[in-house]
Amino acid sequence: MKRTPVKKTVLVTGGAGFLGSHLCKALLERGDHVVCMDNLISGRLANIQDLKQDPDFDLIIHDVTEPYNFYVDEIFNLACPASPIFYQRDPIATYKTTVLGAVNALDLALRWNAKVFQASTSEVYGDPLIHPQPESYWGNVNPHGVRSCYDEGKRGAETLFFDYFRQHGVCIKIARIFNTYGPNMNVDDGRVVSNFIIQALQNEDITIYGDGKQTRSFCYVDDLIRGMLLLMDSGDSVTGPVNLGNPGEFSMIELAEKVLKIAESSSKLKYMPLPGDDPKRRKPDITLAEKLLHWEPAVPLDDGLKQTIEYFRGIL
Repeated sequence: MKRTPVKKTVLVTGGAGFLGSHLCKALLERGDHVVCMDNLISGRLANIQDLKQDPDFDLIIHDVTEPYNFYVDEIFNLACPASPIFYQRDPIATYKTTVLGAVNALDLALRWNAKVFQASTSEVYGDPLIHPQPESYWGNVNPHGVRSCYDEGKRGAETLFFDYFRQHGVCIKIARIFNTYGPNMNVDDGRVVSNFIIQALQNEDITIYGDGKQTRSFCYVDDLIRGMLLLMDSGDSVTGPVNLGNPGEFSMIELAEKVLKIAESSSKLKYMPLPGDDPKRRKPDITLAEKLLHWEPAVPLDDGLKQTIEYFRGIL
């Protein structure tokens, strides 16, 4: 008689957010029981509306800075506003979310002997002096700037993860996530891809900060989620941090031109002063992900932009 595999119970904090909603969907599709935790500060119920019909999906409205306790096999700790507009709105709350949220996720993992994944960020590298950025680089971060609540909060969370690993033997996984885009991004999150697309679809001026020559690397969300799952499923000896992102490098002007072309927009470029502590270049070295996870992104920027533009066209 063939036995049915026991479902894993997987907690996704920040599960109603951009990345979290895609991760919840992928976990359900592979047969897990998913517990989505979110306080809906930046997450949206619309992102998980289709998932709520699945009997293996549970939604808990809760702030991760407050303790919680229930059985889990795995935890993906994604809870935290990730766009500058949202995380600078209440910087103290942002820092608490990253640090206290990490403590509570790690305590739960310790209690139930669960694996725990930390969604860290390329922001831990600050305004990098090394290009591209390998995981061995310690970064160039302003500890008291306008972005520090997020940058230093994520760095502190990484510290806590490794201390729980060394002191208590908790099985940890840390991914440093670079710019990611795709459906379910918030219209008003202030990220460059969504900003450009919204402005282009409404034929408004495309806002370019600085001279537009600063660069970023853009990973389509499906590629990113695949990398996250591969890291979580890797052997216990693989703790990370591991860079996950697309090493293709584009200037803000190049991105704007692509969006204008694909959206068939008549928008013009408008140049504005560069915000404080805005990195000049950002590009992941994904050698470690290729070696340990056999992962690399597969979706070209033009293809991902087409799908993202269609998503925003449908909700505007």
